[in-house]
Amino acid sequence: MPKTWQQKYDGAKAPKVKRLEKAFVGVPAGARLLIPSPALIEAHVRTLKRGKTQSIPDMRAELAKQHKADATCPIVSAILLRIIAELALEKIAAGTPIAKATPFWRVIPETGPLAQKLSCGPDFISTQRALEAKH
Repeated sequence: MPKTWQQKYDGAKAPKVKRLEKAFVGVPAGARLLIPSPALIEAHVRTLKRGKTQSIPDMRAELAKQHKADATCPIVSAILLRIIAELALEKIAAGTPIAKATPFWRVIPETGPLAQKLSCGPDFISTQRALEAKH
């Protein structure tokens, strides 16, 4: 049986910074690469104010700077963003008010491959961004 989004969140490793022995996803050999955790990304997303958005590359750059790294792994970041988004959607479906859910729509753009993979699809993200822009 596949793991639930909560199990994926809970079972993730702690964040760490590792020095790359060889180039990886555009990050040169010798660079310090932050491997984030879902909790780290979720905490960052929750700092974004209502109506404000941040690109995923800007989020990764900010996290890297905070952890004294040269970059944040884009592959792990995308996977973890999906985990926190799907978990938030499950909580909303279970009755958590949307205002209390992790506002993943502030980082995940409605255009792009990640929005297409989410169970809510890009329309939910567009709607949330539009609602927040009005206030």
